[in-house]
Amino acid sequence: MKWLMFLLLVLNSNFLAAKELPDYKADKIAADTYVIHGPAGMPSPQNQGFMNNPVFVLTSEGVVVIDPGSSLYTGRMVLRQIRKLTDRPVTHVLSTHIHGDHWLGNQAFKDLFPKAVFMAHPNMITQAKAGADKQWLDLMSTLTKGATDGTTAVIPDIEVDEAASFKTGGKTFRILAPKRAHSGTDIMVHIVEENVLALGDNVFHKRIGRMDDATFRGNINACDVAIKLGVKVYVPGHGPTGDVKVVKKFRTYLSTLYETVKVLLDEGMSDYEMKPKVVAKLKAYHQWNGFHDQVGKHVSLAMLEAEKAGFE
Repeated sequence: MKWLMFLLLVLNSNFLAAKELPDYKADKIAADTYVIHGPAGMPSPQNQGFMNNPVFVLTSEGVVVIDPGSSLYTGRMVLRQIRKLTDRPVTHVLSTHIHGDHWLGNQAFKDLFPKAVFMAHPNMITQAKAGADKQWLDLMSTLTKGATDGTTAVIPDIEVDEAASFKTGGKTFRILAPKRAHSGTDIMVHIVEENVLALGDNVFHKRIGRMDDATFRGNINACDVAIKLGVKVYVPGHGPTGDVKVVKKFRTYLSTLYETVKVLLDEGMSDYEMKPKVVAKLKAYHQWNGFHDQVGKHVSLAMLEAEKAGFE
């Protein structure tokens, strides 16, 4: 019996260890700001659900984390990278929107820093409490074949909306919340002294993501807001960090697709008839990860939005 118990303990320990994410390097993008750039692609058993860009900022009082990833294990990986740089506590965790690949890592920080402040857009908090938390936990588990299991949704409880801001440890964090952008629950976080803007999924770079909850016009407006801010460094929700060209490139994708669809709609085309013409207009994006998986759906969504706009 003792040997059986020992075997079960070993097997369970190995199972838990297998779930821990390998370390990903934290890239320094400003004096005190770091990004862990997630791998391209959708959540899978191979990436264990990690594919976003967690951001963390070192302050004199602690650490502010933005979008700690898709699971308890991603959050722990982010924390390990933080611990390589500082032993200060995590004081704030911000979630940029409702999509679980960005915020289900909150659990790792709640477990160790119960006094940390967890912040998000009011609509994000409302949707999570209404059942989106479970939907995202189930989806991540399905897509990763159980690699994220054991994660508990820690829903933010402090609401932040347009023009909200807070200061901690010599750093100022300003919230921008363009309406009807990527998900209707979105915030962008301006780290003022660092001259950095964390964009959330309002901007993708070298990757094309889902637009199921988005509006093209709202997302284009969010890009315009980001461009107008004129910071030095822009961090997309997925893909490489860069300067303002990161935002302009994605804006061009959105506007080219939407405006082309509008013209073809006026010519009486259906979405499947439009697709080859739209794809031809977007040649510069053909090599972006996910382009061929998403562009057909984007054409259909843009057509529905353009039809609705015609009645407004």
